[in-house]
Amino acid sequence: MEKETIKLSVLTRLLNYALADKKQLGVALGLLFLASVADVSGPWLIQHFIDNNIAKDSFPTSELVILAAAYIGLMITTAWLRYLQSLRFNELAIGVVQTVRKQLFGKIINQPLSAFDYMPSGKLISRITNDTESLKDFYVHVIGTVLKNVTLILVMLVAMSLLSWRLTLVVLVLLPVVVGVMMLYQRNSSEAYRKMRDLLADINASMSESIQGMSLIQLMRQEKAFYNQFSELTAKHLAAQRSVIKLNGFMLRPLIDFLSGVALLSLVALFGVSGVELIGVGVLYAFISYLGRVTEPLIELTQQLSLLQQALVASERIFGFIDAKQQGYGDDPKPLASGRLECREVDFSYDGKQPVLQGINVGLSHRGFLALVGHTGSGKSTLASLMMGFYPVGKGLISLDGRPLSSLSHEVLRSGVAMVQQDPHILSASVRENVTLGRQSASEVDDRVIWQALEAVGLAEQVQRYDEGLDTLLGSGAANLSAGQKQLLALARVWYRKPKILILDEATANIDSGTERHIQQALNNLRQDMSVVVIAHRLSTVIDADEILVLHRGEAVERGKHHELLEYDGHYRQMYQLQQLGDHLQQLEGERGIDETSRTEKQEAG
Repeated sequence: MEKETIKLSVLTRLLNYALADKKQLGVALGLLFLASVADVSGPWLIQHFIDNNIAKDSFPTSELVILAAAYIGLMITTAWLRYLQSLRFNELAIGVVQTVRKQLFGKIINQPLSAFDYMPSGKLISRITNDTESLKDFYVHVIGTVLKNVTLILVMLVAMSLLSWRLTLVVLVLLPVVVGVMMLYQRNSSEAYRKMRDLLADINASMSESIQGMSLIQLMRQEKAFYNQFSELTAKHLAAQRSVIKLNGFMLRPLIDFLSGVALLSLVALFGVSGVELIGVGVLYAFISYLGRVTEPLIELTQQLSLLQQALVASERIFGFIDAKQQGYGDDPKPLASGRLECREVDFSYDGKQPVLQGINVGLSHRGFLALVGHTGSGKSTLASLMMGFYPVGKGLISLDGRPLSSLSHEVLRSGVAMVQQDPHILSASVRENVTLGRQSASEVDDRVIWQALEAVGLAEQVQRYDEGLDTLLGSGAANLSAGQKQLLALARVWYRKPKILILDEATANIDSGTERHIQQALNNLRQDMSVVVIAHRLSTVIDADEILVLHRGEAVERGKHHELLEYDGHYRQMYQLQQLGDHLQQLEGERGIDETSRTEKQEAG
């Protein structure tokens, strides 16, 4: 009962979207009614011809011409009205699907990050593409077909009752039986369609993850394993499709055809009992014609149940996202005046069970430099995400500019705090669009400011070498950037945006020492009017920090400046010594390589 209530509410919600444009819907329904009347009038004209001309052996030329012209005119009118009605319904349907798709995407991009922690990107893409396509089929085919056929059946029943109420009763017996078949089909096919849609989402997720991790798959020689996994999913999807096809093959057209045959035999039997003196040959022809026309809409209606079932299953998931809780923000619209940041007794857990951060206390003054260091899994990136407002604090308080972070509006938080991650995302767009990120319209973008941003981070010279300059396409376009250049481009975005707080999450992890110096220079420029929080494994990048916070298993175990922490025999000193040893070994390896190369060259020269 609960599932049926959910489906009814989903169906009602889908219909409400169509009712939003009442004028368009009203015109389409009017055209539909006129087309149905014109369509039903054809058999009536033929019945008139049989009973008043053929049966009486009377064929006046003028009357025959009028009947023929009227019949041809009705067929042309019916086709034209159907065409206009179909256009109206398709325009209405496509508009509704576009509205739903925009709503869905808008809700997804405003979901809290916790909603994406355990949701593969392939499944999200499936929601936006495949599920909304099912809605398109619902509006274009299901609603249009149902309205057309229901209207046609009602008009035909009225015409049949005017001809003979006795024969109309025979046809009316067929309708509740067909409705019962439709309800039985809907009940038995629901779970099969849901399983099929879920498996399709899993297939999309598998493809997306395999393509994204292609280098890892080939590196670890896991092509066969991933192929087998994908094959297993497609086999399950095929099995689900087969079960649906079997259900359709048994309960749709064959069963309706059987019921129609029973009704037709009943009409013939009634005609034989009643005799022509009660109904006439023309009336019987009209009824047989109408019965055929009633049967086809009923079969078509039943066949649309498969699309309806898919649409209901897809809609449950779509509305689940649309109705999901959105990222929460405050209502304080005052921009940040400084980059002052403070964390007081901050606790956090992703799942509410396993603590990730416990009792974190740290402060950062305006234009200050805070470093977060620690081994992998210590909670550094989680603390940075809390500072960005990506997750709500479990316990304690984070304040920016002396105000609780939770009280700040979306605009204030996102314009006041920026983050550069380890692998910045580069759009498949121009350099200009990658720097501005659509924050201004094309007419408001000042290229001089963009060049100043690129100059401030040391990337202007590189962009000047491109033939197209700021119009050069990046990402999958004409130019590819190295890991270090991506970091510099991300810093140019920050300079262009000019926030009050900048957070760098492992921004120097995968770059060479030369690029690291560029980033350090860019940071020095950026720190003139903003505070900087740096998460780093390479401790050489945080030597000048005003305060270094050492995290271990979610707790702050040490804090102080670089030289102070080196004097204390703790985690930081051990990490620093290990990195110094590693750098020294790399240097020795490099010198050995140079000596061997030199020795080889001398031997070849000798």
